[in-house]
Amino acid sequence: MIQSIPDIFANNRAWAAEMERERPGFFTELTRQQKPKYMWIGCSDSRVPANEIMGLAPGEVFVHRNVANVVVHSDLNALSTVQFAVDVIKVEHITVVGHYGCSGVAAALAGQRVGLADNWLRHIQDVRDRHWNLLDRIAEPQRHDALVELNAIEQVVNVCQSTVMVDAWARGQNVTVHGWVYGIHDGLLQNLHITVNGFEGLEAAYRAAVAGVAAAVRVAR
Repeated sequence: MIQSIPDIFANNRAWAAEMERERPGFFTELTRQQKPKYMWIGCSDSRVPANEIMGLAPGEVFVHRNVANVVVHSDLNALSTVQFAVDVIKVEHITVVGHYGCSGVAAALAGQRVGLADNWLRHIQDVRDRHWNLLDRIAEPQRHDALVELNAIEQVVNVCQSTVMVDAWARGQNVTVHGWVYGIHDGLLQNLHITVNGFEGLEAAYRAAVAGVAAAVRVAR
């Protein structure tokens, strides 16, 4: 385990040297232009590294992270990142990825006060309240997992309803939005079956994904 700042620099130099040995010219190629096909919108949790999870190298995924992978229409940081990915980089896939064991979702579910972040977590509490009839039918130990999934699904909807995506699809741009969830307990990505490549298909995909959360067979972790 890294113990100090000098350890980080030593580890960085070892990593860079290994990358150059395995893929000569890798960093020279990176300096020319980034053209990733994928954008990852995920949680800031340190246990959820986008590149490693997807098996992709630096330069192959454009990343935006915040507490509990929330995308709201008032967040110019998130929307500007999506706009840059879609309009400038021309990504083909945007993945919104929640993760089991998310402490932000846990705090929102329990109504736990954590400070300034309470205002941010209110967005997840809105998801909780919107789907409470569904959540209330799920045993309490598994309710957190269900809210993680519902939150990711709702954030997919928010991405799709943004002006960035509405405009991109209106001009016929090939870009698809996906909802996934990552298991810290097993390292696996799960498909939430909400995949949208045009505004017309959003409502049906949303309803099917929520129904999938309701129908899921859950085990305690």
